[in-house]
Amino acid sequence: MYIPPAFRVDDIADGHRTMREARSATLVTATQEGLIGTPLPMLLNDNEGPNGTLYAHVARANPQWKLTPSGEAMAIFVGPEAYVSPSWYATKQETHKVVPTWNYVAVHAYGPVEFFDDAERLLDVITRLTDLHEQPRNDRWAVTDAPTDFIKAQLRGIIGLRMPISRLDGKRKMSQNRNLADRAGVINGLSESHRPEDHVVASLIPQGFS
Repeated sequence: MYIPPAFRVDDIADGHRTMREARSATLVTATQEGLIGTPLPMLLNDNEGPNGTLYAHVARANPQWKLTPSGEAMAIFVGPEAYVSPSWYATKQETHKVVPTWNYVAVHAYGPVEFFDDAERLLDVITRLTDLHEQPRNDRWAVTDAPTDFIKAQLRGIIGLRMPISRLDGKRKMSQNRNLADRAGVINGLSESHRPEDHVVASLIPQGFS
């Protein structure tokens, strides 16, 4: 991923936080038959390996797991994003030398991908994924709520994957390359939007120089 220095995020914990908040990613592998990608909910174990390890599962009918990857796989996590209108910049009133842009947060995780169909490992992955996303709910559903034979049958329809992360590319493009007056204008503009995600982006724009 192209990352100008002003937008680079090198802190692994920061990258992991973006990945958890995104909750899902697109897994991309390069094969002899070309690129193939699948959107997947992903589980991050940040204590496994120097950069963490990702777990997920795909449908058994999905050809991605059958196609041998050429090199590392890539998981693309996308965080908050928003369109930035040049009309919000103070610089517009001064020079009119402004253009639209896009603010966003993204993390690309790279690593070797292993696909597996061992029932015990699959059960562990779906249990941990389920527990993670049910945790905030008052009336939580658990894998054990379903009949054991039913779960076993469901497991036969999926393939698990494990991806130790070899490296992370983190990018937070939040108007850091604009002056303070322009940033303030973007914050105000996004704060007046009807899109909740625009408000999140507004809160991520730095209001001072580090």
